[in-house]
Amino acid sequence: MWRAIIFLIVFPLGAVAQERLTGDAFDALTRGQTFYYGYDTEPYGAELYHEDRRVQWSFLDGQCKEGYWYDTPERLICFVYEDRPDEPQCWAFHSEGGKLRATFENGAQATPLYEIEKSDEPMLCLGPKIGV
Repeated sequence: MWRAIIFLIVFPLGAVAQERLTGDAFDALTRGQTFYYGYDTEPYGAELYHEDRRVQWSFLDGQCKEGYWYDTPERLICFVYEDRPDEPQCWAFHSEGGKLRATFENGAQATPLYEIEKSDEPMLCLGPKIGV
């Protein structure tokens, strides 16, 4: 109950109804930046947005996945990663108070992710695991 009340205070109903970002608007907001996302009060992951709609994703464990994104006519931003090339991960992105909010749109009930930080610096990506 308290989470719902806090959510409505922090994100008023008018903000929730905002339009989804277009691919061009999303690209302009993210290109060359590393975004750190969280849900509730927990950190979730980070994504570095490169030129040509290429990305790197990490669950903040130092392991990074290469991928790319594309937009759809429904204004979804879909990500395809090297470990799941046949399973795009599609999200609806909104800009609220200068920060991004993303809602997973692949049919599963998911908690929205919120931008908690943005940086010009790349995120930590450890090299490949070598040896046993």
